[in-house]
Formats: sequence, C-alpha cells, structure tokens
Amino acid sequence: MVSKNKYLRQLPKVDEVLDLPEVKQLSSTYPRPLIVDGIRQVIDGRRGAILSIPDKDLESIELSTSSLIKDLEDWLKKQYAPSLKRVINATGVVIHTNLGRSILSESAIEAVINAASSYSNLEFDLDVGARGLRHSHIESLLVRITGAEAGMVVNNNASAVFLALSTLAYGKEAIVSRGQLVEIGGSFRIPDVMRQSGAILREVGTTNKTYISDYRAAVTEETALLMKVHPSNFRIVGFTHEPTLEEMVGLSRELGIPIMEDLGSGVLIDLSMYGIPYEPTVQESVRAGIDVITFSGDKLLGGPQAGLVVGKAEIINRMKRHPLARAVRVDKMTLAALEATLREYLDMESARRKNPTIRMILTPADELKSRAENLARMLANSLGDGFVIITEPEISRVGGGSLPLAELPTTAVSVRCKFATANAVEEVLRRSEPPVIARIKEDAVLLDPRTIQEGEEREILSAFEGVNLNLK
Repeated sequence: MVSKNKYLRQLPKVDEVLDLPEVKQLSSTYPRPLIVDGIRQVIDGRRGAILSIPDKDLESIELSTSSLIKDLEDWLKKQYAPSLKRVINATGVVIHTNLGRSILSESAIEAVINAASSYSNLEFDLDVGARGLRHSHIESLLVRITGAEAGMVVNNNASAVFLALSTLAYGKEAIVSRGQLVEIGGSFRIPDVMRQSGAILREVGTTNKTYISDYRAAVTEETALLMKVHPSNFRIVGFTHEPTLEEMVGLSRELGIPIMEDLGSGVLIDLSMYGIPYEPTVQESVRAGIDVITFSGDKLLGGPQAGLVVGKAEIINRMKRHPLARAVRVDKMTLAALEATLREYLDMESARRKNPTIRMILTPADELKSRAENLARMLANSLGDGFVIITEPEISRVGGGSLPLAELPTTAVSVRCKFATANAVEEVLRRSEPPVIARIKEDAVLLDPRTIQEGEEREILSAFEGVNLNLK
C-alpha cells in the first residue's frame, strides 16, 4: 500500500484541473457542471485503477496531465453526444423499424425545418382570421389522392385503430376473422387494442378460412362494426379463403353496420406494375366502399410516423370530435412532413422518383450491381490484403411489416476479414461515427447498396479503416 500511496498522491485535485488552460477552453463548448463531473469521473477512474492493480504493474498507469485532459475530452464528447443519431443503413432493409423506418424526401425535410424554425398557422385559418383545425392541412390532400370523403391524421396507426374502434364500437361487438387477429412489432395485438378501446371482440371463421356467411351468422343486435385487418408481417398461404372487399361491403350495406379496414402499411401506388408482389392500395379500399380505413405514414407511404384515417365524412367527423382525438394528435412538424409527402403523390411518377422509400424499393438490379462493384473496388484499393472483398447476388427486404414475401434482388458487397471475426468487424462499424449497420452472413459482413444513401460510401470506407486501426 505504501507504493500505491505514492501514486495516489500524484492525482490532482478537481480545482487544479479546472485551472488548466486546456480545460478552461473546454468551457466554451461544454457546461461547467458537466466538466466538473467529468474531471471527478476521470480522477476516480485513475484512483480505482491504482487501488486494484498489482504493485508490480503500477508504473503502467498513465498519470500525465495530457492523458488526463484527453480522457476528459473523450468523456465529455461521449456524454454530450446526442443519443439519437444518424446511422448508415447497409442492411438492405428499406423500412427498418429499428433504424427509424422511412427516410423523408427533400421537400418533407424542408417543410419540417420551416415548421420548426418559425411560427405557423397550425390552428389558425388565414382566410377568416380565426381559430382553425390542424386536420385541414392534410385533409384535402388525402381526399384528392384516395378519393375518400374525408380524412384525418393521428400519431400512429395503432392510435388510428384505437380511435376508430372507440368511436364506432365502444361497448358493442366488432366482428373479425380469426386469421386476422395479428400481432405486429412491439407486441401490438389486435385483440388487446380492441379490448382497451371498449369494443367487444367477436371472432369468426378459422385461422385459414373465413366466409362471408361466418360474418352474417355472427351478427346480433350488439354488433356495431365489421372489421378487416391486413396481416402486415405474415401471410397465410395454401388452403385459404377470405371474403372479398365487395362481399364485406355488401353485407355492411345490407345490415346497416359500418365496416372498417386496418390496412397497416397503406400503399398509395400499385407496386405490382414494377414487379413487386401485389399489395392492395388505399384507393382500392375507398372505391370498394369501406367506411373507415386506417394506415401508417412511415411505412410504404414513405413519410413521418403517423396514423392516417380516410373514409366516410360522417364517421371521420365523429372521430375528430372524440375526446381521444386530442390525446393522439400530431404536432406541427409531423403535419408539415406529411403534407409535403402527400403533395408528391399528386403526381405518382413524381412520388416514385422523389420518395426515398419508394425509390429504394424500385431501384433496378443493374444499378445496384454497379454501385456494389464501385464500393467493392473502393474498399479493396484502400484496405489492403487483410480483407477478402467480393460482390455476390443477395436479397433485400422491404421491412416494417410490409410485403413480407417480397424478395428484392440486389448485389451485396461481402467483406471477410482475415485477422478478425465478422462479429468483431461489425462491432467496430457499429461504433464508428457515423455508425454503419450491416448484416453478417457466413462470417462475412454484407453491405447492401439498396439502402446506402448517396455519398455514404466514403464514410463506410472510413469505418472500415477503423477496423484496421482497432483490430489488426
């Protein structure tokens, strides 16, 4: 302990470190309380190291002022860095829920900046000079694009479903096919949402087969709603049957009972014309006569997180007046991004080009191959012989519970490190600035150009240079 006391006495006091010129300069960047806390953390770390290390190894402990300042700067950067940060998505999963789902278009980003940096007419009618409704900023666009009578927006699709059920079926029965009682990400279960909304679930049919006669037989005086739920992240294939929209709407009209459809992802463009598996569009459900349709804003729509509702004006207006509507309303930035996103859908070809989500899904295979080969050459020329870098055919995914059976052909860059495992390489990439998120397959790191944005190749290269620096 005598030798350790010698080293402990070399530790500076907090005030002494604060008086160092280099530390005083840090005050222009970081708050003083954080600097003080950082100094204590760094000194305590050295004290703990001295007390825990064997006497024979004490000389290995770095006690210089310069090393202390460096450790303090590193600590401050880590503490002051934003928790929510930009990452590079090299996974090939376009609507990656863990990575924030859809990327906004340039016009949507500009709209968010404008809404956030100044006052706006969020709830002010400029024509009459009186209080207005925030729904007015997107309703006319929803009506024009989908053909519905009315529309509104809430904070996500789960809220949209919850609000619709609370409005239409509180204390009453809602009939749903057993094959549609789905659970999606975050343990969002249709039966649980229905129970919380006050609706009483009435299951009909079987997991794989439900007929319109099953719905008809289940209707009682307590029935308030017929409900259809999109399976989102799974498909039942083989020996199956479910009623058509026309059959469902026909029964709804015959019995005078509203019909609701939760479309989940909610696509506005028929992607099948581009070789993507068919997905029912919102417009088709409107034309079929569905009374209320709910769908997400940040999935196949390619906008911000939101729950969009379109349908009959009488029902939508009731939902707007429901007490829950205020609890699940969206803010000005979401409305701004959504309005800009929807405006691009006034011209479907424009949306295909400008909407990043749609553009990534529809990127041609030959373009992806060319981009993969360019990235592979860039990495090979820079990283040296410690890596084996090739391109190979792979499959991208739409993600976000959308189009689960869709396989998007792509060409991936496969990087195999000779001196480290793929897991070790992946960790270095994930801890780089900005973090690079990739896939691992057969002890190789895969980079899919489908979700790599323009200009990010250089940052990926820099992250791999960190692999050489940290693992070699």
